[in-house]
Amino acid sequence: MGAFVYQAIDERGKQKKGVLEADSARQVRQQLREKGWMPLEVEQTTQKQKTESLFNRSPGLTVPELALITRQLATLIAAGLPIDESLRALSEQTGKQRIKAMILAIRAKVLEGYTLAKALAEYPRAFPHLYRSTVAAGEHAGHLDGVLNRLADYTESRQAADQKIKLAAMYPIILSVVAIGIVIGLLTYVVPDIVQVFVKNGQELPGLTQFMLDLSHLITGWGLWLAGIAFIGLIAFGRALRNDNFRRRYHGFLLRTPGLKGFVKDANTARFGSTLAILTSSGVPLVEAMRIASQVVSNLPIQAALGDATVKVSEGGSLHKALEETGYFPPIMLHMIASGENSGELDSMLARTAAQQEATLENTVSALVKIFEPVMLLVMGGIVALIVAAIMLPILELQKMVQ
Repeated sequence: MGAFVYQAIDERGKQKKGVLEADSARQVRQQLREKGWMPLEVEQTTQKQKTESLFNRSPGLTVPELALITRQLATLIAAGLPIDESLRALSEQTGKQRIKAMILAIRAKVLEGYTLAKALAEYPRAFPHLYRSTVAAGEHAGHLDGVLNRLADYTESRQAADQKIKLAAMYPIILSVVAIGIVIGLLTYVVPDIVQVFVKNGQELPGLTQFMLDLSHLITGWGLWLAGIAFIGLIAFGRALRNDNFRRRYHGFLLRTPGLKGFVKDANTARFGSTLAILTSSGVPLVEAMRIASQVVSNLPIQAALGDATVKVSEGGSLHKALEETGYFPPIMLHMIASGENSGELDSMLARTAAQQEATLENTVSALVKIFEPVMLLVMGGIVALIVAAIMLPILELQKMVQ
């Protein structure tokens, strides 16, 4: 039995879309006709997926959707339902047809004898390698419900951490845009109107005033061109980042930039630690867990260093020594991992050090935001003071001439 996506017209002439389980497309059409509907299109979800993948539109899930599905599936399995029945119940709980079709297609694979992890591999965009490996470990160990609950916790915590960082970064971006807009408004509208009075009177302008007037003419005459060049530059930079060599050099530059290198290290080591913790606690072997967790790291030099560390651990080296040789992990994190290795409680220590590292990252972001605000206010105040001085200087000189 498989899942089929259909389009039909009901008895009122309205078009309907949905998903049905059946042994064949013919059976689906028969079910629709029995309801008084006229079938227009019936296609098996696996075939639809292959067609969509040709156009890079394979189904995906948002982080909240993935966390919700994982939590619901864990609850159903913990209640004693078989995996195929749990998937059927899960498909009935979702109101989104694309998710329902995907879950029913996964159920069809399970009914064919596939493991849940291999069935999930049909949808790599929805269920990443980390997710599938953890599910496979849970199936092998026989405690899939507990593993799914940990996966749901991990997914929700990752979303919460990423959301905090995005929200913290949003304020400085908005403040910068507003500040730049105010300065451009002053230079394009206020400065020319006021200074033009002195120019018409034949008064020689001070150097600062002349500079501000020239800058105003540059913005009004070439502002759109400059904005277009900047926009094209951003697009070109984004395309260049698709090149591995350029991206590696850029990531290396970030690791050498004062003020940014600490943040980049903390963000990537925290992600690696939390991912490694969920994998090892779910029963994934350490070397395989390191290999998967290193792929989650976004910075390429750190990712390469973690790849070398994985090789050293596979050759019999200790985890904390291998990570220490990368030069990217903080001493406190290494000490906690070493303690976990010595006491035989590596899983719990990895979870604790990952939580501590994420808390450190959040504190770093908060500190940067708090520092940025007064610095931005000082810069804005300085620029406005220069504009005011450029306007006042001709007035003061005119007063001297009158006296």
